[in-house]
Amino acid sequence: MGTSATDISQRIVEAVLARKLAPGTRLGEQQLALLFDCSRTIVREALTRLAARGIVTVSARRGWYLIAPSRDEAREAFDARRVIELGLLRSQRPLDKPALTRLKKHLAQEKAALRGDDVGARSFLLGDFHVCLAECLGNSLLADTLRDYTARTTLIAMLYQSSHDAAQSCQEHVAIVAALERGDAAGAEALMAAHLASVQSGLQLQTQTDDPLHQLRQALTPLAAAASSSSSSSTSPARRARASRAAETDTSDSPPAAYLGALL
Repeated sequence: MGTSATDISQRIVEAVLARKLAPGTRLGEQQLALLFDCSRTIVREALTRLAARGIVTVSARRGWYLIAPSRDEAREAFDARRVIELGLLRSQRPLDKPALTRLKKHLAQEKAALRGDDVGARSFLLGDFHVCLAECLGNSLLADTLRDYTARTTLIAMLYQSSHDAAQSCQEHVAIVAALERGDAAGAEALMAAHLASVQSGLQLQTQTDDPLHQLRQALTPLAAAASSSSSSSTSPARRARASRAAETDTSDSPPAAYLGALL
């Protein structure tokens, strides 16, 4: 039996969770068809499914690409994960022994991956924990949805240079499972909320300004002006006042230096 569209889409999601594909990566139909030894029709079906799931985007002229979420989309993705994961923990009965056994096995794999040097396996397992937990809580439909949101937040973490530590994530997963084992659903929910907040806080998502040209304006500020600004900030108020009075009495006819930022 040949490669199916499901196989291809699953492999792409797994590669995203393992951080082997970066945000904005182009997914060429012909290249994927050669890689998976299948027709472009099957590849197109797989990519269409991923587009419907919000992981891939398509341009009529440029082709298929992994998404590169904006800051607002990043916040929305984390909000969606909170609704799903905290809701699952709040509404489910205590985990049975097989579910706890499965979760502990997953944690053991996470710890082993942390000791090794396979970054891809480590990243995949840390993301897949949340999907595994949803499955153990008995909701396969939400587990599938959560897999897609976890893939999105993985791309977000790569795009916005997450500083969240992998070992810290593993420790937080261990604490969540321990609370569930004690039958403390409320504690597990609080720990999950703190975990997601910690992951999100590690992203560089802060909007610097409402000025759409802020980054360009900063980059094109004349070096002399930047140096002058830096110098004035370290000068005493008295010296700045004297410098201001001297500037007011300056009768030079030479025009001020053009500031490109003022034109943008």
